[in-house]
Amino acid sequence: MKAFFEGIQYLFVDILFAPWDFLRSVELSSWFVANTINWIFVIICASALVYWIKQLKIFEDAGTEKQDTTAHSFLK
Repeated sequence: MKAFFEGIQYLFVDILFAPWDFLRSVELSSWFVANTINWIFVIICASALVYWIKQLKIFEDAGTEKQDTTAHSFLK
C-alpha cells in the first residue's frame, strides 16, 4: 500500500509539477517568463470580455435585448 502512495507522489511531484518547478527556478532571471501562465490567463479573459461586449452590442443594435427591470416578482 505504501508503494501505491509513493507512486502517486512520484507522479505528481516529479512529473506533473516539473513545469511549475522550471517556472519557479527562472523567476529571478526573467519575471515575464516566470509569469507566462498568468499572461495566458489574462489574454484568455480579455478576449472573452471583448467577445461578450461585442455580443451585447449586436443584441442591443438588433433590438432583441429584453430590458425588463421586473425580472423577479420581488422587484415589482
